[in-house]
Amino acid sequence: MSFTLGEITRLVRGTCHGDPSLIIENADIIRDASSGCITLADKAEILNHLQGSEASAVIVPEGLDVPDIASIEVKDVHQAFARVVDLFYPRESEGVSGISTAAQIHPSAQIGDDVTIFPNVYIGPNVTLGNQVTLYPGVSVMEGCSIGANTTIYSNSVLYELTEVGSNCIIHANATIGAFGFGYDSSRGHHVLSAQCGFVRVEDHVDVGAGTTIDRGTYGPTVIGEGSKLDNQVMVAHNCRIGKHNLLCSQVGIAGSCTTGDYVVMAGQVGIGDHLNIGSKTMLGAKAGVMADVPEETIFVGIPATPHREQMQKQAALAKLPEMRKEFKRLQKELNDVLSRMQSAPQNEAA
Repeated sequence: MSFTLGEITRLVRGTCHGDPSLIIENADIIRDASSGCITLADKAEILNHLQGSEASAVIVPEGLDVPDIASIEVKDVHQAFARVVDLFYPRESEGVSGISTAAQIHPSAQIGDDVTIFPNVYIGPNVTLGNQVTLYPGVSVMEGCSIGANTTIYSNSVLYELTEVGSNCIIHANATIGAFGFGYDSSRGHHVLSAQCGFVRVEDHVDVGAGTTIDRGTYGPTVIGEGSKLDNQVMVAHNCRIGKHNLLCSQVGIAGSCTTGDYVVMAGQVGIGDHLNIGSKTMLGAKAGVMADVPEETIFVGIPATPHREQMQKQAALAKLPEMRKEFKRLQKELNDVLSRMQSAPQNEAA
């Protein structure tokens, strides 16, 4: 499969610099591009890497001058390059539509228009699917769930009873939404599962990563706010209320009944204790151990998590400990010498 530079220029609605009849056979990043490839450079500093590349053409931002190689200027480099990559590597599943006869769908389920349901999908009683929903093989949607329009759920994900998923969401493979919360009452030496009467509400434009788990509320909902993005292997416990447009990186763990404001960012492996509040526009550094409420528009890092400046001061002090230890030992030796001389002085005077 090949296209001319002119054809690609029209596809991305850019401006061509070079021979429009130049044949382009592939798209790749600069490091891996070979002859016949088109690549991308999203800023001027990246152009230096083109000198050692065999790429035949490059997509660049508007106004960026590129000598010695054919180029296409565009407003958004990454958006344009993504379209070119899709051109050379079309997904076979795209364009597939309809409901597989190998799917198990309860008669009471309400299915919207232009829905795609692959084989081995289970849809339980009283489920509602909006228009243009796509469910990949092995997805289970249990009783009473609802899924909004244009949402895609990938293979082997499970939506427990009464889960609500909004429109334009992406739920990646093996996600589990609505499992029982980790709540137990102790009775007669045994741990007895507490009430699990709630559900999960995932609002519009939310992405849920592969292997992520969101537990149901005890009585009401666990909520993932509009526009929030959860990376792979994130854990959100029962009764949590995650605000709008949060970013939760891989292996974040949030204990039960926590709340976050809007535009919160949590780096990888952040851990948050139960019943805490994280203020809006706060950033939590990687592996931060949060044991108390965090005010809005702050940066907290470390274990236990403290303000970034305070943590840096602690680290600077720790770095000085070896030298301080040497100095302490030197001073201790000097003191011992002084004390030794003072103790011997009276004896010398008596003699």
